[in-house]
Amino acid sequence: MADGQNQRNGGRILVDALKGHEVEFMFGVPGESYLAVLDALHDTPEIRYINARHEGGATMMADAYGKLTGKPGIAVVTRGPGATNASSGVHVAFQDSTPMILLIGQVGRDMVEREAFQEIDYRRMFGQMAKWVAEIDDPARIPEFINRAFNVAVSGRPGPVVLSLPEDMLTETAEAVNIGAYTQVEAHPGDQQMADLRMMMMSAEKPFMIVGGGDWSVDACADIMAFAEHMHLPVGASFRCQDYFDNLHPNYAGHVGIGIDPGLAKRIKEADLLIVVGARLGEMTTGGYSLIDIPRPKQKLVHVYPDAAEINRVYDADLGIASGMKAFARAASRLYQLRGTPVWSAEVKDLHDGYLAFSEPTEVPGAVNFGTVIKTLDEKLGPDAIYCNGAGNYTVWIHRFRRYRKYRTCLAPTSGSMGYGPPAGIAAKLVHPNSPVVVVAGDGCFQMTGQEMVTAVQYNLPILYIVANNAMYGTIRMHQEREYPTRESGTALANPDFAKWAEACGAHGEVVEKTEDFEAALDRALASGKPALIEVRTDPEALTPAATLSGTRDKALAIRK
Repeated sequence: MADGQNQRNGGRILVDALKGHEVEFMFGVPGESYLAVLDALHDTPEIRYINARHEGGATMMADAYGKLTGKPGIAVVTRGPGATNASSGVHVAFQDSTPMILLIGQVGRDMVEREAFQEIDYRRMFGQMAKWVAEIDDPARIPEFINRAFNVAVSGRPGPVVLSLPEDMLTETAEAVNIGAYTQVEAHPGDQQMADLRMMMMSAEKPFMIVGGGDWSVDACADIMAFAEHMHLPVGASFRCQDYFDNLHPNYAGHVGIGIDPGLAKRIKEADLLIVVGARLGEMTTGGYSLIDIPRPKQKLVHVYPDAAEINRVYDADLGIASGMKAFARAASRLYQLRGTPVWSAEVKDLHDGYLAFSEPTEVPGAVNFGTVIKTLDEKLGPDAIYCNGAGNYTVWIHRFRRYRKYRTCLAPTSGSMGYGPPAGIAAKLVHPNSPVVVVAGDGCFQMTGQEMVTAVQYNLPILYIVANNAMYGTIRMHQEREYPTRESGTALANPDFAKWAEACGAHGEVVEKTEDFEAALDRALASGKPALIEVRTDPEALTPAATLSGTRDKALAIRK
């Protein structure tokens, strides 16, 4: 109960509540609507405020923090344009099932519904983009709202929460009770469900497991690998979740995402039992819903997901298990082995060998082979390196040729958001200062949020940036040549000299125009001891590791004849 001795303004109550939940970073762009919060942070060294250059960058940093730690990433922005800018990272967090809390300064309570300066109704704006959206009208209730926000963000299917903070509420004083740190409540699989899973495996001849989604941990990954080992299961990782399963583990069969190995796609279609752990089975993982029939799959389907509402949403499952990933993986690792050696065990090695062959660089047009660049990075930086990327054709090279060994060394948006890499790299280096962090971006992707390199310079974060420059929005140009061959429109880019731009920001800059020059440039960049950018100029003809620009155009023209 309040004792009359704990009078504080709303800004102080808010920061104290965040401190109670063990928040270590807040990512934001300052605004006059939450000056009281900034003032309270001045006296709270336990929470480090990271000043981003754009609100979308701040929320993407918060998303990356949530992915890396499993704890809600905290972003704080001002009203109106600050909030609309921030929405890009909220959408990433929603589709990626990442715990996040976005705090937004709001107009004063006495000005609501007048379309006051920069006023927006955030309940309506973020209603379909967040798990919960609320406005705090009473400073005494701040601890209650913050506590609920943390629990909602991590419960079931993790995701973003948005809280609106009226400016006058933050300056009003009140008595408020401090609350300790939240504890995640996790659903567990039932004994009968695990027994049913084992029975389904006993009757299968060609099972396959796909892992993905949110709510994982290092221990959960180890447990699911142990399950795959003693059950002799071949395993694929869903779109941009390759780091959930050691890619050099003998049971790993490859990436079930964009640019999937045709042999792996064929094997999934031929499976008689699919065990899907954590993945939603969205468009990217199912190849546009073509790998698995809707609504009734040809394969028997076991779908494990932390939110029961997602099970049977698109695909009719034979066995649905509503469970947190950590709890399910732990139970699966303890599931006793099948009798004898399963009939499917012989193909596991062939699938892994197929993955190894598919992840070797291909021949591409031009003086730079970006596949070799990725392999060089992999060899030089080692398994602890954290790779951050956004969206674009350049990402196909990363996800195909980088062999991920450890959990959360892949930070990439399943929502396909451009510009994710530069801000994600900031969070990665803050959380893991001793691990190499490399941001890989296309020229168009980098220019969405490349200004966050200045944030890296400000906070002395030696992040490596690799910018693949082919002077175009490659993915869209690819689709243009497929659908409207020879009619390029709006996809050409006139780019700056990225290396000189990096130097102007206070970073190290390099330009590479030949594959054989990359390793030496990489050595110089790493030796600089500061943020460093290597611009790799690639041939526009090298559309993907398996397709050329002119070949894509010619194929489309031939179809139209």
